[in-house]
Amino acid sequence: MKGSTDKLLILKDILKECRGAVLSFSGGVDSTFLARVARDVLGGRLLAVTVFSAIHPQRELKEAQTIAQQLGLKHLVIASEELSNEKFVANSPDRCYHCKKEMFGIFQDIAREHGFPWVLDGSNFDDQFDHRPGIQAGDELGIISPLKEAGLTKENIRELSREMGLPTWDKPSFACLASRFPYGERITEEKLSMVEEAEDYLCSLGINIFRVRHHGDLARIEVPRKDFLHIMERSADIDKRLCTIGYRYVALDLKGFRSGSMNEVLKK
Repeated sequence: MKGSTDKLLILKDILKECRGAVLSFSGGVDSTFLARVARDVLGGRLLAVTVFSAIHPQRELKEAQTIAQQLGLKHLVIASEELSNEKFVANSPDRCYHCKKEMFGIFQDIAREHGFPWVLDGSNFDDQFDHRPGIQAGDELGIISPLKEAGLTKENIRELSREMGLPTWDKPSFACLASRFPYGERITEEKLSMVEEAEDYLCSLGINIFRVRHHGDLARIEVPRKDFLHIMERSADIDKRLCTIGYRYVALDLKGFRSGSMNEVLKK
């Protein structure tokens, strides 16, 4: 079985085949690692592109911009219009497919403008085993996923990122704010704003891993069990703040944090 270092060499070999690329860059663990390696291999033939809209928190955009500057990347921020797409706002289980197909299409246009043959995304080897309709959109459009091709798992990527001194090596996984809604509940800018403000407040309390799931007038908070006591010690403040934001009820999920918990209904 290949180790992290062997997979890194495979990744570099994959990237060496490219004459230039646009990279979908979120500033997360995977895309930051890929950006660093691609920068080393491709140099000035790499353009990192970050998409920003109501489904992306401001704090994530700022962090992506900071990391891009630290890595010395050529970086472009573009606005996207997911909320104008009825197939997206209807929030069916294939919501991410429609979002990614539109986004990757924009990236391909940018790549053509710069004369770059490839569009890269940060999907890793583990992602193929999760419910990720966006991967299908990437496959249909010919988007390249070098981390997945090299067999790099999230654990491999964190290990190598730590060795490289990347600030994201232990960053919690993040999904866009649209993932906070049960399938079938329409996504609106107002609801997204409520979730973002609620999660920003939890972040301000020193909690690093969290989700605020939006169930109408109920906010369901997911944090790791180790943070339950911290939440309960501030429960009155949290309840008051989230009710000010627009929720009527605030609940702590006793199962704790689970990435992609809204997909549990699909598994059932």
